[in-house]
Amino acid sequence: MRYKLLGNSGLRVSQLCLGTMTFGEDWGWGSSDSQSRRIFDLYAEAGGNFIDTANLYTNGSSEKLVGEFIGNDRSYWVLATKYTFALGKPHVNASGNGRKNLIQSVEASLKRLQTDYIDLLWLHGWDGLTPTEEVMRALDDLVKMGKVLYIGVSDTPAWVISSANTLTTLRGWTPFIGLQIEYSLKERTPERDLLPMARAFNIGVTAWSPLGAGVLTGKYNQPTPVEGRLSKPDLPYQISHQDLKIADMVVNIAHEIGRSPAQVALNWLLQQSGGIIPIIGARREAQFQDNLGCLDFSLSGEHLNKLNDVSAITLGFPHDFLSSQMVQDFAFGGVHKLIDRSC
Repeated sequence: MRYKLLGNSGLRVSQLCLGTMTFGEDWGWGSSDSQSRRIFDLYAEAGGNFIDTANLYTNGSSEKLVGEFIGNDRSYWVLATKYTFALGKPHVNASGNGRKNLIQSVEASLKRLQTDYIDLLWLHGWDGLTPTEEVMRALDDLVKMGKVLYIGVSDTPAWVISSANTLTTLRGWTPFIGLQIEYSLKERTPERDLLPMARAFNIGVTAWSPLGAGVLTGKYNQPTPVEGRLSKPDLPYQISHQDLKIADMVVNIAHEIGRSPAQVALNWLLQQSGGIIPIIGARREAQFQDNLGCLDFSLSGEHLNKLNDVSAITLGFPHDFLSSQMVQDFAFGGVHKLIDRSC
């Protein structure tokens, strides 16, 4: 395991983050307490120090288990949790990004986690209602109180994050240092705006669902039906032909190099520019052990190119328009190929 600074901060985190949404069986699936403990121990033995949970996960059981597991070794762990979504009996102020829900959510998380501070607090998802000024001022207040050390943002449009961090610079408030997004070979749309925004503001990026909800393991390419999160017919998302085509390439490369498909998909993420941190989690110990194997090798340039090609997306307007030959000629007087873009 190697370590890096998270965004524009001095917070040192491991190159893989432990996702704990599977800790607890309250949602009818997930890992038992003992199995969760073994997965946690595997991660610790590998040198990991970055834990991701949320108030909502398994109805609060995830936070409770994480609090028990870190125990007296609290200072070692970079503990990240989230607020926004309702937990327990819902009411009008039991969710959202507003100050009231933020404060009551953090206080409840601190109790479940058995700690007096949170290293990194994620805004879990943008509600589209709360004023940006209220959100950033309230988060800054928690940092000043010492209950939160750093803040991050998840599942939020790039323009909102840009506006928020610009506001913090103007007001002298605490900025977002971390961005959590769905990103994988199956879901590359963050390359349109979210990832360029993160690079521009020096925001560290963590990727959830790095295996595409299991699609990239190749299990849905099997001729016989398999059990999985996406095998249920009532889900709004259906596996596309393109998803299976990407997974097939991942499986073929895995066979070529003697690795598992999961390791190939995770290694692709690790080799992306900007230092993406995959959030890895599993319901079973063997799955998690296999995922950790993504650290033991690097994909060749040839294999990276194959994966990039099969999973490529169109960037859309204005990106495709601005990168067109005609516009480049107009913008740079016909000498764009001679200009050093690294300046």
